[in-house]
Amino acid sequence: MNLPENFNPLALDNQLCFALYVCSKEVIRKYQPLLEPLNLTYTMYITLLSLWEKDEVTVKELGQKLYLDSGTLTPLLKKMEAQNLISRTRSKTDERTVFIKLTKEGIKMKDKCKDIPSKMACCNILDMNKAGELLNSLHQMMNNMREE
Repeated sequence: MNLPENFNPLALDNQLCFALYVCSKEVIRKYQPLLEPLNLTYTMYITLLSLWEKDEVTVKELGQKLYLDSGTLTPLLKKMEAQNLISRTRSKTDERTVFIKLTKEGIKMKDKCKDIPSKMACCNILDMNKAGELLNSLHQMMNNMREE
């Protein structure tokens, strides 16, 4: 990468992490009006997305998939259980292992959320042609960070 001679590595506008942070925060803010009527937070929503792909997983598996530690995941799962979206069951062979399973209500929520991706796409956040490239780059970054 060729940087201009007067490039300031400490300028806020030159920080990739800051740009990612702002975009993440603002995208999540755009989800709020779509998720609030369903009594969901963004983190609950991505948890459901993961469980709709593969149900009945361990807390550890779910945390790895969502890049969340148990300190964040445990209170979230308790809240989701209180809303009857999931059930938590301890393994009979190893009680340290907890399985997460969608309830009937959690499964029904999928139908209630089916239009959210298209409504978010309508926010014109990014040209759809460039979105695929960005997604690939971000997945590569995620994989690189996981490997460290």
